[in-house]
Amino acid sequence: MQGKKDHQEKLFIQFQLSDYVPADNFYRRLKKLLNLDFLYRSTSEYYGKEGQKSIDPIVFMKLMLVGYIENINSDRRIVATSGMRMDILYFLGYDLGEELPWHSTLSRTRKLYGEEQFVSLFKQVLKLCINEGLISGKRQAVDSALIPANASRHSMIERLVMEDASVFSRELNDNSEDEPTQPEKPKDNKKDDQDKPGPTNQTHVSPSDPDARLTMKPGKPMNLYYRSQMSVDTESHFITYIQAFPGNAADNTSMREILTHVVENMSENDIRVKELLADTGYSSGDAIRALIGRGIEGYIPNPGNYKHSRENEGFIYDAEQDRYTCVKGVQLPFRRIEAAEKTTILKKVYETNPNDCKNCPLKESCTNARGFKKLTDSIDKQLYELMQQRIESAKGKRMKLLRSSTVEPVFGSLINHTALKRINTKGLEQANKCMLMAATAYNLKKLLKKALRPTQSIQIQIVNYKKNVFDSILSRFGQQYTLKSLSWF
Repeated sequence: MQGKKDHQEKLFIQFQLSDYVPADNFYRRLKKLLNLDFLYRSTSEYYGKEGQKSIDPIVFMKLMLVGYIENINSDRRIVATSGMRMDILYFLGYDLGEELPWHSTLSRTRKLYGEEQFVSLFKQVLKLCINEGLISGKRQAVDSALIPANASRHSMIERLVMEDASVFSRELNDNSEDEPTQPEKPKDNKKDDQDKPGPTNQTHVSPSDPDARLTMKPGKPMNLYYRSQMSVDTESHFITYIQAFPGNAADNTSMREILTHVVENMSENDIRVKELLADTGYSSGDAIRALIGRGIEGYIPNPGNYKHSRENEGFIYDAEQDRYTCVKGVQLPFRRIEAAEKTTILKKVYETNPNDCKNCPLKESCTNARGFKKLTDSIDKQLYELMQQRIESAKGKRMKLLRSSTVEPVFGSLINHTALKRINTKGLEQANKCMLMAATAYNLKKLLKKALRPTQSIQIQIVNYKKNVFDSILSRFGQQYTLKSLSWF
């Protein structure tokens, strides 16, 4: 006989969330693992002694985590999704039917709290990962990614208008009292747009998010971005550091600050960073000096325009005399140090005397308009040479492959699976909070995923079992059964 389900809601029901959330559920295990009691103490300064009660700081931070774990980039959707999920309600400490905080409360509280609360949460989760033996920390890979800001470049206005808004407003009022003038003839706006130069960071700013910066790179259009700088442990792929920078901040100028925080995060857990891997964008004399100053072995390829040798140009360098000699035997001694054009980068200048090149048959193709030859080298040439030797070594080539296979996939996961495709806040400080929460959610996912795998003791038992079997076969049949023939081990 065909069955038919009749549904009628019960008037009374005895129900406990804890009975319906499985023991291996992600949020149940996360609730047991994560202790956020420190938030009560660290956020007490933001509240008075009287008035209406605020959202529980722990509930707020857990709702933020839910958003990044579930890849939700909207406060409204975070609240809506949490209300429909029993496991999330259990994680938050709410019952069915209990009203969750308003979505606007989340955005206001995020602005209210300082960065230190979010940094503390990130460091606490990092410590949990280290205590579980999941992070070595001795070798770090550093990279950056552009994250779109919550602003449009088409709404940018001139900085002069932004800075002198009050003056601009008074001028508008003054002009409104003048006698009406004859209307101007309509202009060809299309032609004006073509002649008008595009906005730049020096001339224009976003009124809604002044900290966002116009930036572009291969594969990404010109837009307003923030730059996320991140360090990843090469052995476990856990994130050990993340921070927001202006979109146009060069990687090599940020290296010293990045290094300070990476070393600090590891030293707080009694781990010493020994090696650091980065791409060419981080290469600079200052970056190499910062690594040497901290006793860290860096692997950073030199810039493409760096000239390791000028022998193909016909000039041989004499390190002892600090001079070049051309194919005709003319010497170019070191003359002075000067800044490169439109930069603060210092260069060493090597020049001939005009009389030395006077009768040279290569004068027309070799010398400048003033009749002498000029060569420039970086003032940090010795540092670049040291890095060049290290990168060209067998280990250096392995480190280059290791860096790209470590940090780039982590950035892909962070952007696509932890709600970091776009910053949903305004300002550099708020963007930093978003990045810290995304990295925290990423580390928590990996931490709980690792906990589901076979324990280390079981793995050791398997290895010992294989070893005993191998030894018994070897003793019974002799040495002709080599390790190669028993490759299944």
